[in-house]
Amino acid sequence: METRLSNNYRLQQSLPQMIGTSTIAPQTIVVVRSLPGLGDLLCCVPAMRALRAAFPEAHIALIGLPWSQQFVQRFGHYFDEYLEFPGCPGIPEVPLEPQRIVQFLAQAQQRHFDLAFQLHGTGTYINNFVMLLGAKQAAGFFPKGQYCPDPQRFLPYPEHEPEVWRHLRLMEFLGVPLQGDHLDFPIHESDWQDWKAIATEYNLSPGDYICIHPGASVSARRWAPEQFALVADALAARGWQIVLTGTAAEVDLTRVVAEAMHGSAVNLAGKTHLGAIAALLSQSRLLVCNDTGVSHLAAALNVNSVVIFSNSDPHRWAPLNRQRHRVVVDAALIHHQMQWGSGGTLQKAIAADFCFPANPAMVLTQAMELLNQEVPYAS
Repeated sequence: METRLSNNYRLQQSLPQMIGTSTIAPQTIVVVRSLPGLGDLLCCVPAMRALRAAFPEAHIALIGLPWSQQFVQRFGHYFDEYLEFPGCPGIPEVPLEPQRIVQFLAQAQQRHFDLAFQLHGTGTYINNFVMLLGAKQAAGFFPKGQYCPDPQRFLPYPEHEPEVWRHLRLMEFLGVPLQGDHLDFPIHESDWQDWKAIATEYNLSPGDYICIHPGASVSARRWAPEQFALVADALAARGWQIVLTGTAAEVDLTRVVAEAMHGSAVNLAGKTHLGAIAALLSQSRLLVCNDTGVSHLAAALNVNSVVIFSNSDPHRWAPLNRQRHRVVVDAALIHHQMQWGSGGTLQKAIAADFCFPANPAMVLTQAMELLNQEVPYAS
């Protein structure tokens, strides 16, 4: 214990911006990231890894949306507690119930958190909520040119960075030593048991199948089902078993893909929970998907992927490892971005970093390059 306290003391000397002149490590930390997507939370994992390494004995709570509770349970090595976000003016994910917000804030203030982290976003609306938590100190982001709660602990929102690095820039700003920018995702024994049952039922062998995930939470980010079907057929013709994945809400979408295919496919949409799909994905040879949560899951599991961007920012949301994860950008997205003033700069960036246009031939080309790499499937 004496050695740990000594290490914490030295660490605090290197974090003056975070804790002022205090030499006592924060014992209770609350993190606010109340966003709906799996990718939203996975992209903050590297920052949480750094925070946990800096404060190994701290009690860390996450304020998030209801589904985040299972995320906290899975990432128990980073989080100790889940608190349901009560809503806040300007945050659309939760209906506004003033009495509920007041009760939540009153309870939070009674806990006297040592430190509150705003990892939600720019801070335009959420910073007021974070400050009302009543923590002894707060840190996070603020919109450039607007009100800053504390110049020593709030960083202008780094909007031109990839999502993972937006949070890591805050850790750097606060003096928290980074622990890498890679994602991770723990797979539990129960998840492996579920995968084994699926593999037995559908005759799946590790490394012999490819996952096709045609869904996305936002319809504008979905590549056409018929396009996915063309790619799936081409891969099946080369001897790969095709597995269609998706949520319960995407059963109809995967059915459209299956019906458009000439070959056969195993359709598992709606039949796997998050842990099971992680195990399933980890044993696959490749993932082909839209820009959605499963692309970040593949990155966390070190599974090769081809990710298709139809209506979102690839610089912000694409996996960081361009050798393992190929990013294909729709021509319409390039045209749209150029209309908004990015012009040649964007086109040069896409030409250097991403592939386009997003047609079946390009997606298949990138898929085959990955399949021919001497990189084993994740295990």
